[in-house]
Amino acid sequence: SGTPRLGMVTSGARWRALGVSVVVHPRNPHVPTSHANVRYFEARPPGGAPVWWFGGGFDLTPFYPVVEDVLAWHRTAQALCAPFDADRYAAHKAWCDRYFFLKHRNEARGVGGLFFDDLNADGFERCFEYQRAVGDGYLDAYLPIVAARKDTSFGDAEREFQLYRRGRYVEFNLVWDRGTHFGLQSGGRTESILMSLPPRVRFEYAYAPEPGTPEARLAEYLQPRDWLAP
Repeated sequence: SGTPRLGMVTSGARWRALGVSVVVHPRNPHVPTSHANVRYFEARPPGGAPVWWFGGGFDLTPFYPVVEDVLAWHRTAQALCAPFDADRYAAHKAWCDRYFFLKHRNEARGVGGLFFDDLNADGFERCFEYQRAVGDGYLDAYLPIVAARKDTSFGDAEREFQLYRRGRYVEFNLVWDRGTHFGLQSGGRTESILMSLPPRVRFEYAYAPEPGTPEARLAEYLQPRDWLAP
C-alpha cells in the first residue's frame, strides 16, 4: 500500500521496485484479518544520482476483537520501533491510523499498527534494518493471536458477520488504497494487484447490529486511539 514519489524523478528515469505483501483472510471469524507489506523503490534519473526509499508496515482487522490481542499487537509494534527512534512508534502508528481510514464510513479499517513511506533519512543500512524489524515484528505480533483464537468455535451468524465486515476491506482497497490505484494505472498484472481482496464477501443494505451484541461492540474499536496510553 503506497506509491513511489513520482514527482522526485524525471519521466526518463529507470525504476527498480521490490516488495512483499502478505494478506491473511482467515475462515474463523475470531481470527483477525491481517496485512503486512515491505517495499523498496529506486529510481535512476538520466545523469543524476539514484533516488531510493523504503515503505511498508502492518495492520490488524478484527471482527470479534479481544482487547488483550490488540494491546499485544501494539506493544510488539512499539518494541520493534524503540531501537530506532523514540518517536518512531507514535509517528508510524499515527500514519497507519490516517492511511487505513474509510472516510466515507467515518471508521478505521481495523485497530491499526504501523505504516510508513519515503523512508531514507537514516541511510540505507539503518533504513533496511528497520524494514527487516517490521517484517519480523509482523510475525511476532500476529502468530500468537492466531494460536490463541484459531480453535474458537463459531456458527453461521459469526461467519455471516465476518463476510459482511469483509466488505469494508473491499471498499478500502478499491476506493482509497494508493497501491491498488498505482498498480492498475501503471498497467500491472490485475490478478496480483487485487490479490489482497477476500475470497468471499457479502453486502447488506444499511445493516446495523443489535445493540449490546458482540457485533455491535466492534464499533468501539474502529476509531483511532492510543492503545498503549497509561
